[in-house]
Amino acid sequence: MVVSARVVADGFHFLEGPRWRDGRLWVSDMHGDRVVAVTPDGIVEPIVDVPTQPSGLGWLPDGRLLVVSMTDRRLLRLEGGRLVVHADLSGLATFHCNDMVVDADGRAYVGNFGYDYEAGETFTPAVLGLVHPDGRVEPAADDLAFPNGMVITPDGGTLIVAETFAHRLTAFTIAAGGQLAERRTWASLDERVFPDGICLDAAGAIWVASPLTKEAIRVREGGAVTDRVAADRHVIACMLGGVDRRTLFVLAATAIPRASARAQRGAQILAAAVDAPGAGSP
Repeated sequence: MVVSARVVADGFHFLEGPRWRDGRLWVSDMHGDRVVAVTPDGIVEPIVDVPTQPSGLGWLPDGRLLVVSMTDRRLLRLEGGRLVVHADLSGLATFHCNDMVVDADGRAYVGNFGYDYEAGETFTPAVLGLVHPDGRVEPAADDLAFPNGMVITPDGGTLIVAETFAHRLTAFTIAAGGQLAERRTWASLDERVFPDGICLDAAGAIWVASPLTKEAIRVREGGAVTDRVAADRHVIACMLGGVDRRTLFVLAATAIPRASARAQRGAQILAAAVDAPGAGSP
């Protein structure tokens, strides 16, 4: 089924990391170098500037905001209105850090590109980083093909990550201490689908942002696609939110490279009504 969407807000550079919290959609304007929160009727509140390009967002159990800082490969924490270093991932990430999911205990799983694909470098698999609440960093999984959006199931027992350049969603069992085990393919996707941001619903399906086909698709375990939300530009990420978490917020952009995105300011937030509410983390 194709679901229609409306524009909530536009004029952004390039949006990533949507999270629903406190009645607002929190997003990173990655190429605008800031984090903002947006109400369902499109009012934008600046949260914090991040000159090193923000991406994934999450919160510690006590409510402090965590922000992935891409180009210096760090995880930042918002303390009293200013950002401080929560963890340094530069010893683990082989290129820019990107998306993240934070579990109920404050452990953060942070991905990275692996290599500079825009510069035409040879493909290099990436390591998924595990950041403990005290800032300690260790590898959680390796040999990932551009790990991107991630979700954790409501029981806290499974992490699913989008491997963008492998056209698949990969699941892991979360073991004691946050380590990942029992790697398996959750869904293989069409080769035209390079999965980016993802979110989980209460029926166990995952909404997947597909930049090149310009849509968000709802995928069941095994790969069957049940629903689609189409856009007129690249779809980068998605998040279920709203009062009953039955609104799918979709982040779309006219350009992906930084220079083009900053020049065009063609990123927008779309919203579509769906049947199954959001579940799990984020």
